[in-house]
Amino acid sequence: MFNSIRGRLSEKRADSICVETSGIEWELSVPARSVDDFGALGDEVRAFTWLQHYEDGMRLFAFPTVAERAVFLELMKVEGIGPKQALRVLSGIRPEALDAALEADDLAALQRIPGVGPKLAQKMLLALKGRLVRPEDSPVSSTAKAGGAWTDLVRALADMGFDRKAVERSVKALDKLVEPGPEKERELFRRALLELSAGA
Repeated sequence: MFNSIRGRLSEKRADSICVETSGIEWELSVPARSVDDFGALGDEVRAFTWLQHYEDGMRLFAFPTVAERAVFLELMKVEGIGPKQALRVLSGIRPEALDAALEADDLAALQRIPGVGPKLAQKMLLALKGRLVRPEDSPVSSTAKAGGAWTDLVRALADMGFDRKAVERSVKALDKLVEPGPEKERELFRRALLELSAGA
């Protein structure tokens, strides 16, 4: 029914935002980690939405990119994951980190996500590995390097529970070993994740 809502960002909360458009203020449930990806209060924003319709009402979920919404929709295909749990997963891990954990068969990393136990982590691995969409509009991209450092990659790994200093050391060392190219960030993330998990 709704693909997206465009308007002024009027309020930001822990796990929701409000967007005002044509005199209507929409309350949108969003992943906690994505709140700041929508910008600052007063900014013109576009939120990509998904509508949940249930017996007692409706709820609009929103995401800063088509990519993140696609991951949300894929998560709901996993047995035992509904809209609330899918949102909780994306509040605990960014899509890029989730994809890296799945590709590395890293069940330990999946279990660090709040609300994900061993059984659900295994179901996620079986259902989602190789299926997550990675379009160019992802909030963490290879072009988002501050001063040559892999800032967003480090942040994503630290968000998974690894010590930030250990992450920085690992990424810095691996940066010299991974060949340049369009897939460098993905390969760097994969190797760093394996190295950090082995040392955990």
